[in-house]
This record gives sequence, structure tokens and C-alpha cells, in this order.
Amino acid sequence: MSYDILILGGTIYDGSGKAPVVADVAIADGRIAEIGRITGEAKQVVDAKDLAVAPGFIDIHSHSDYTLLIDPRAMSAVVQGVTLEVIGNCGFGCAPIADTRLAANAIYGFDNSIPLTWQGIGGYLEKLEAARPAINVMTLMPNGQLRLATLGLKERAANQSEIAHMRGLLRDGLSEGAAGYSIGLEYPSEAGSSEEELTALARETGRAGKIFATHTRDRQDHAAEAVEEVIRIARNAEVQLQVSHLIPRCDHRGSLRCVEVVDEARARGQDIAFDMHTRLYGTTMLSTLLPPWALTEGSAGVRKHLADEDSRARIKAYPSLIGSVGNWDNVILLDLPGRADVSRLSLGEIGRRQGRDPYDCALDILSDEAETLQRPMVLLTVYDEAMQKVAFAHPLCMPGSDATTLATDGPLTEKMFHGAYTWAAWFWRALVREWRLLKPEEAVHRLTGMPAKILGLSDRGAIRVGARADIAVFSEDKFGERGTMFEPNQLAHGMRHVVVNGVATLSNGVLTGARAGQVLRKR
Repeated sequence: MSYDILILGGTIYDGSGKAPVVADVAIADGRIAEIGRITGEAKQVVDAKDLAVAPGFIDIHSHSDYTLLIDPRAMSAVVQGVTLEVIGNCGFGCAPIADTRLAANAIYGFDNSIPLTWQGIGGYLEKLEAARPAINVMTLMPNGQLRLATLGLKERAANQSEIAHMRGLLRDGLSEGAAGYSIGLEYPSEAGSSEEELTALARETGRAGKIFATHTRDRQDHAAEAVEEVIRIARNAEVQLQVSHLIPRCDHRGSLRCVEVVDEARARGQDIAFDMHTRLYGTTMLSTLLPPWALTEGSAGVRKHLADEDSRARIKAYPSLIGSVGNWDNVILLDLPGRADVSRLSLGEIGRRQGRDPYDCALDILSDEAETLQRPMVLLTVYDEAMQKVAFAHPLCMPGSDATTLATDGPLTEKMFHGAYTWAAWFWRALVREWRLLKPEEAVHRLTGMPAKILGLSDRGAIRVGARADIAVFSEDKFGERGTMFEPNQLAHGMRHVVVNGVATLSNGVLTGARAGQVLRKR
């Protein structure tokens, strides 16, 4: 028999968590055609002796909504064995759009190089499909864009007519293929969301049989209560719950309580799981310091408010995500073009060097960057290794990038998002090789079969006959990350071959140029 690809003699981790077997895998017409001892012809033969063969990795928590339009090669993901990303997380995403100027505030990586010419999820997915991504993509419906399209930058809870409007937009997006609904309650555009409106929207999601993904309201001082809130919403709405980056920015006691709250809900029979990014720091836009009212007049309005002492005082009083960290030495500004004087320094250190209040230094930077508010990014150094181990050892936890796809050449060369080049490689290196918290088959399950089940994907995340041929072939001893805190844009190593929908996308560690990904619409 003739096949498209034959993968010979690899150690197969099938995605189920079962112990591996040594066998061959045959691929034909985009699917796995045979597993076992295989003889036959093939257009491409991969010698996988002494290599692991696994389903392609699934990134359950990505923010690549816009960068995949700019550069659909998804280089940073493919070299880590990633074959599917779930975008639209944390209430951020590329649809629905009513006011393009406002919508840009809730899109990671936005730079206006790709104009926002669509309105709904369907139009966005068509645009993404036309870009021909190298990986498969699913999207969630982002609450931030729902509110911006309905309330604009109003900071209050939605009224009944506004809730009805958002429910209509959400229904449209879910019917057009969105895999669920996401919230990011720490961000300015969503901070005013009430439990009532969130429950109404989550209920629409549950009726459609899709997932509710949650970046909780307060991940610092009231973290456990915030997790309890989304669990309560999901229970009342009768919807499957995915808690995003569960471990909060607080002490160990508060973090452990968040895990306990999830365990208690699961014990009551609630359908719940969680994910964690793989960094010892959070990352976000510096512009989250600004309350919605400071953004209503565009860049000119931002500069006007930041030049006014009374407005500055009001901004400083705003309870922002960054402000909640409490120590400016834990807020580090990443590389900012043309600003070597502040790049890679904490706001505390910038303040000391300038002899000024760190908060004012941050607001000065935002004034200078008013035309490109999405560009200044910061790291929040608020996590530690001990809590990482607790999270990733937990049977309900999956890793996610919490980042955008990037590339070391092309239009995204200068872009930076920590986790993009490192997340899956770090997970394998740390959890399997160094900490030995997970067996290889368990780690593969967390990266493949577990997220596939949560997403309702019956033909992905597994190596079995008939499944889609999304496959990663890698060295168990060498797969790991190269990126560091200040030099994150370095490709992972140890991944040898990646197949997406039956097409060789990485071959002998080199990108082939193939872009065979599919935009997956969940109906």
C-alpha cells in the first residue's frame, strides 16, 4: 500500500496517558491510516528510532488572534510541536467589532498592519482562513469585545437591554463556530461586568454545549473569592468551566486555597479544569494602568489626561491589574524601541534613576506611546517555582502559552511575548526530565488528549487509526527551551518533525514552508 508519510520505529505516546509502545505510523489523506508493523511505499519516510511520537500539542490558552494574520507560519509554535491553538482568551480577541478604535484595546499584538475590516466572528475566521495558518486554530468569543461593542468604555454593569444585545452577539459568534466564551475581569473594559450579566452570557454558552474560560476578577487580594465567583457562575449557568492561569498573584496560602476551591467544585460534580502558563511572571500591557474613561478620546485624549494633574490623580486611584502588584520593583518594562533608558528595568528602578514616583514614570511612558498603547509590555514577577509544581502536578491542570505566535524573521521579528517560544518545551524539560513530576505519557496527555477532550475534539489529540494526522516527533532527552527573560525570542530545540493535517510542516528540525492548518469551527 502507498502512504503519504511513514513514521517508523518511534516510541508512541498515543495521548491517552497509557504507557508507550514502539510501532510505525502511516499517514494518508490527512489522517492516521495504520499503526503497527507497517510495510509499504510512502512519499516521505521518517526514521523515528529513539524518538517520541505524540499527537500534536494543543495550546489551550493562546493570544495569537492577530499575529496569525500578520505571519501565519506560527514558527514559535511549530518548533515546539504545537498543531492547534485556542485563541480569544481572557476576553481579548478580534471579534465582534463595532468601533475599530476601541476594539484595538482588546487585541494583543495589534499594530494596524492588518486593518480590522470584519465585524463578527464569522468574518474574522474567514480572514484567518484566507491567511492559511500553519497550525489549526479555534477561537473563543471574548467578553472584552462584547462589552466594547455594546457599552463602549463605560465602567458600569450592563443593563437588561445591553445584556440582551451581548447575548445576541454571543449567540451569533457561537453559531458561527466559536468554541466558547472567555472573560478577563481584571482588564479595564471588563472590570464593570456584573455576576448577573456574566451568568446570562455563560448560560448562552452552556446551551450551545461550549466552554466558559475565565480570567478571574481579583488575582491578588481576593483570589479564592474570585475563583468561587466563576465557579458559581458556571454552576448556575450549567456550563463547562475552564479557569485560566489559576495560580494567582498572592501568597502560597491563597494559591493553595484556589486549588482547593477547584477540587471542592469537582467533588460536587462540576465540570471544571484549569490551565497555567509556564513563566515565573505574568505579562500584560502597561496600558492596563489606564481606566476606560482615559481612553474614550483616542491618543490625543490619553495625552491630555496624562498632562493634567487631576486626571493623573484619578488614574492613580484606579484599581488596575498592575497596580495590584503593590511593588514597582516587581513590574519590569520589556524592550521598548528607541527607549534603551527604560527597557529591561523595573518601574521601581526607573523611578530611582529619574528621582520620580514610579507611577508617574509609567504614565509618562504611556503618554509617549499614546499612538501605540499596545506596544509597551511589562513582566509582573509574582510567581515562584514551588507553586508551579503544585499547579502542574495537579490532575486537572494543563499548560498553555498565554502568548502569541511569533517568528525570528519576517514581520514579527521585533515582537516579543514571553512564553511564545518556550511554553511546551519548558513544560517537557521541567515536568518530565528535571522535576520528574509527570511520566512522559502523563505529560503528553496534558498536552494532547486532555485539552482535546475539553474542547470536544473527537478526532484530534490522539494517535489512533482514523484520527487527524497532527503529530509531533521529538527527542525526549533534548526537547527544551532556549528563550530567557530578556532574550525570549529563541527557538526551542529537540523537536524533529511536525505533521499538521497529514502535511510535513517541520522536517528534520527545519520548517518546510507548508501551511496546512485549518480554522476549526465548532457547531
